Amino acid sequence: MNTLEIQGKAGSSTIYLDSRMEAVKALINGRRTVIITDENVFRLHSARFPIAAETIVVPAGESSKTLKSAGDVFRSLVDAEVDRESLVLGIGGGVVTDLAGFVASTFLRGVAFGFVSTTVLGQVDAAIGGKNGVNLDGFKNLIGIIRQPEFVLNETAMLDTLPKGEIINGTSEIIKSGLIADAALFDLMEQAAKTDSPYDTLDMGKAASMAAAVKVGVVNRDVFEKGERRHLNLGHTLGHAVEKVAKLPHGYAVAVGMIAAARISRDRNMISSNDVERIINVVTAFGLPVAIDMDLKKSMDAIRKDKKRQSDKVNFVLLKSLGEATVVPIAFDELEEVLRDLR
Repeated sequence: MNTLEIQGKAGSSTIYLDSRMEAVKALINGRRTVIITDENVFRLHSARFPIAAETIVVPAGESSKTLKSAGDVFRSLVDAEVDRESLVLGIGGGVVTDLAGFVASTFLRGVAFGFVSTTVLGQVDAAIGGKNGVNLDGFKNLIGIIRQPEFVLNETAMLDTLPKGEIINGTSEIIKSGLIADAALFDLMEQAAKTDSPYDTLDMGKAASMAAAVKVGVVNRDVFEKGERRHLNLGHTLGHAVEKVAKLPHGYAVAVGMIAAARISRDRNMISSNDVERIINVVTAFGLPVAIDMDLKKSMDAIRKDKKRQSDKVNFVLLKSLGEATVVPIAFDELEEVLRDLR
């Protein structure tokens, strides 16, 4: 079983890349455990849950990633008489792990927690790195904390139960990982994209493991997002606005944001027009959008509320090459022009 390790001031975490849900029993090590999951995962996989435990089931989707939902879960933990020796186990995708990690990190000023990640998006990004939180009034991840799960179990076999749209959703983050820090990963995606059936051609397990390794490496070097960890936000500043205004799934919205970042990078003579075309071809081949028609004013309002805002500018991730990123402050006026081009 291949593992990756995160070591830092926010705690230590072991990511098991090719695991089985049943392995979590040994990691719990007899501790009293409460499971947090969503309706879809409970329906599909609850028979395989490895322990008999109090289970809190939340609705599937972003509607559960709110302060209200967190409050409901807190009350359930009180009813379950969870104490500081207990463990919270999140089994699900990014919404579940974000919510479970946030609740565990703040209940009783912090109890132990771990994840079984069930989606591509979770296995390559959301469950890894210790960012836990909820949305506020539709704005992504405004309330949260950085604290590492003890462990993350990635079971690739569980991906077979996902709808195709969820596979596509997570593939966006794999492409992002290659663009910011692993040219070999981008090449792997590009070679699959050139075939008639990219998803049949791609070794998803290998690609997901490479993407997870990118995130672990970045987090180990910059756990609190003071420098390099910002590179993980490629496509996200604009993507979060697209997600809020156009109601696209996270990965689809980030894909639009990545294309915008690629075009700005080209306009600043950081990458070539050919590089932009290569990115567009890969994104398109894997079923992701490269443009979106949405309300310009609402989009800019959402960007102005982004966590990365600094006065009249926002920190924006651009590409120095296909495999290397940098952070550049960009004025809102320039972003508005980019949004016009994407419509």
